[in-house]
Amino acid sequence: MGRSHLSVRMRIRRFKVFLLCLLGICVISFLHYYKALHNISLLQELSSPSTHLKTLKMFSDIFWNFPAADFHSQQDFHEHSHLKGNVDSNVILPDPSDRKLHERTFVLHDDPTPFFIHTKSGAVCFREGTDVATFASHRRLLQHHREINPKDKGSNADKVVVQCPCQQGWHGPHCGIPTIVYHSNLPSKSKVTPRKVPRRVINAININHEFDLLHARFHELGDVVDVFLVCESNFTAYGDSRPLVFRKQILNGMFDYIKHKILYVFLDRFPDGGHSDGWIVDDYLRTYLTKNGMSRLEGLKEDDVFIIDDADEIPARDGILFLKLYDGWTEPVGIHMRKSLYGFYWRQFGTLNVLSACTAAMLFKVYNGDGILLRRRSYYSMSGFREYENSTGRILVPWAIGSPIHYAGWHCSWCFKPEGIYYKLISAQNGDFPRWGDYSEKRKISYIKELIQTGGWFDGSIPDYPPSDPKEHMFAPKYLLDNYEKYRYLLENPYAKEKH
Repeated sequence: MGRSHLSVRMRIRRFKVFLLCLLGICVISFLHYYKALHNISLLQELSSPSTHLKTLKMFSDIFWNFPAADFHSQQDFHEHSHLKGNVDSNVILPDPSDRKLHERTFVLHDDPTPFFIHTKSGAVCFREGTDVATFASHRRLLQHHREINPKDKGSNADKVVVQCPCQQGWHGPHCGIPTIVYHSNLPSKSKVTPRKVPRRVINAININHEFDLLHARFHELGDVVDVFLVCESNFTAYGDSRPLVFRKQILNGMFDYIKHKILYVFLDRFPDGGHSDGWIVDDYLRTYLTKNGMSRLEGLKEDDVFIIDDADEIPARDGILFLKLYDGWTEPVGIHMRKSLYGFYWRQFGTLNVLSACTAAMLFKVYNGDGILLRRRSYYSMSGFREYENSTGRILVPWAIGSPIHYAGWHCSWCFKPEGIYYKLISAQNGDFPRWGDYSEKRKISYIKELIQTGGWFDGSIPDYPPSDPKEHMFAPKYLLDNYEKYRYLLENPYAKEKH
């Protein structure tokens, strides 16, 4: 009896030890996870009057666990974390009388644009990519044939299918596949099919002082993108205060031509640790942009397209239009961009291929609603990837619009006038070393002009550049070329004559 009782006590003791070890592991895991996400405000004020809902939302905010499985629940999409950081309480935001820019929501609607021509004979042709004159000629020949052969007017006439004659630069049976997709590494390009209802496209970007490139983006993508999430902060990436120039420009009417598609995101704080580690800031900006911006969208669907770029990365319209109009492509999606420095005249070799796009479903189910994770190329190691892949019923293979010789966009690095480069030097984050803005001689306008003139870099090197001409294909976004005089400083080297 005593031995049996001792045995029971030993089992209970072992069970307690097991529970303590399990609890210890849980605590260590939580602390590790919390450290990784230390810039999350765990005790944020929640608006729901229900105690149970507050508790549920608190745990959701702690782990940024958006319930991505239910894309029809607006409440799920509108709950988001207010990220922790140094808050500037002195910011004054004069707003329109109706509602504050940074608190407005945006309702996504289906695009009613008739992108495809549907004929009685059964042809479905992409209007923009189809040679309309040839198409009309084919229809006239078919009608003439029927008039000569009345017997063809019966049921057999409906079986005659008019093929879509494609214009140069467009491919596929529907003439809707642009060259930059046709020559891409998309494995399923021969199996893509037009959608009955276009996807909605969301383009997210952070802005500092890249306003000329911002105009170029809006004009390049304005009729394809359904909403631009544009984030501006009253802090630079270095942590200094800055004026809200973009916000002022919106209110002054400078962006009235695209204002109806802009959702303004205001970041009024600087992340803890950002002064010593600039990469915290780099991640923080994209995380906040995505979390805040996506939470203020209403009517989001699983297969809507999310694209996140830097302000100096401008995707070409045709590639984004393909994502909008076709089913059958896989994800995530990269974009091969033409690389240039100081202006489009200093073209660099190769392309910049950045993972930039995925569906809203993948954004939430795999990347936890965080745009920075999309750009890191580590999707296959994320906990939700296999489950999401299984739910799609297909193998998810990353691909990129364009190729190293078929540009699908433009990356114009340090593309400012000398004063703009100076501002970028002093506002750059404290992590991408060497931080050239820390060197007084590198900040001199005369030195910056010399760099622009020669195409040299701050380390003293002068790389070789391939020949470049404004008349070449994909030299620069069309809007800049159409307004050549206004943007001449980006299209021609302003100091080339001083070279000799």
